[in-house]
Amino acid sequence: MLEAIRRAMSFLRQKQVLHKLGVVISITVIAVACYVLYHMLRGIDTNEVIDAIKGTEPSQIALAALFVAAGYFTLTFYDWFAVRAIGQRHVPYRVNALAAFTSYSIGHNVGASVFTGGAVRYRIYSAWGLNAIDVAKICFLAGLTFWLGNAAVLGLGIAYHPEAAASIDQLPAWLNRIAAFAIIVGLVGYVCWVWAQPRSVGRGPWTVTLPGGPLTLLQIAIGIVDLGFCALAMYMLVPDEPQIGFVVVAVIFVSATLLGFASHSPGGLGVFDAAMLVGLWQMDREELLAGMLLFRVLYYIGPFVISVILLTLREIIIGARSKRLRQLAAAADPEPRHEAPVYVRERGDTGT
Repeated sequence: MLEAIRRAMSFLRQKQVLHKLGVVISITVIAVACYVLYHMLRGIDTNEVIDAIKGTEPSQIALAALFVAAGYFTLTFYDWFAVRAIGQRHVPYRVNALAAFTSYSIGHNVGASVFTGGAVRYRIYSAWGLNAIDVAKICFLAGLTFWLGNAAVLGLGIAYHPEAAASIDQLPAWLNRIAAFAIIVGLVGYVCWVWAQPRSVGRGPWTVTLPGGPLTLLQIAIGIVDLGFCALAMYMLVPDEPQIGFVVVAVIFVSATLLGFASHSPGGLGVFDAAMLVGLWQMDREELLAGMLLFRVLYYIGPFVISVILLTLREIIIGARSKRLRQLAAAADPEPRHEAPVYVRERGDTGT
């Protein structure tokens, strides 16, 4: 069975079917989101949105910012876990934290986070002796933690309140509950599978040993805590009326986040917003839009600016250290070195 699945995946990769399917899905999600946004934002009063932003209690914004900070703090353990899972325990937590925070905040805003986040991680981890394959493994395991957490939150949340997902996917509540139980069963099956014996994916130097059962439970816990903090931040910014429970907002928020992730648009722009507007249709549109704008400032724009500053300072410090080391090396070796002149052939020179 497993061999048949491997052959099927190999065939799909050779024919680039998965890549083409991913492009089609992204375009479809973005197109549907644009259509929904066009119809839902018609008649929006911009002045009312601005008034709603100004009318938001500072304490609500402060609490939302605190939950966002807690969420990003939890994100740092994605990399901490992944780096240790591949055996690179010499990399300290502060480096994991910097790599995770900057890669996710930049990847969230620029889009195509697999590539942008991977590039940022490589720039940071390469200074600690990790190569491109190591960074690819870190990205894979961090992504696995993200998806396991999403599966757990969606499965448990929809099983408890299937009507929340029904407002987005327009499916009957009973069908959503069945899908939720299927997700939970799949998650439990995966945990049992990796618990039974060591499992690995990939070939040759790209082989990744999957975390065992106890570590997989830790992965799921990290993902749940991360998404929980993010959902709490959103919950603090949505309108108070009508009264909607946290579980409903969390399910809709995670669903909207996944749709935005599937679209590969920067920050899920347009897709996330359309899903939130559809899912929380009971709320006043202007007030809900004001809350989403504040959330974008706190979760996307703010961390992005901080990340750019941190990476810039890091490059300046590394450059200054390298220059100082060269100066010290030159001072320790005062003997002048005579190098043979290098002649650069001019354009049009035949060399004769």
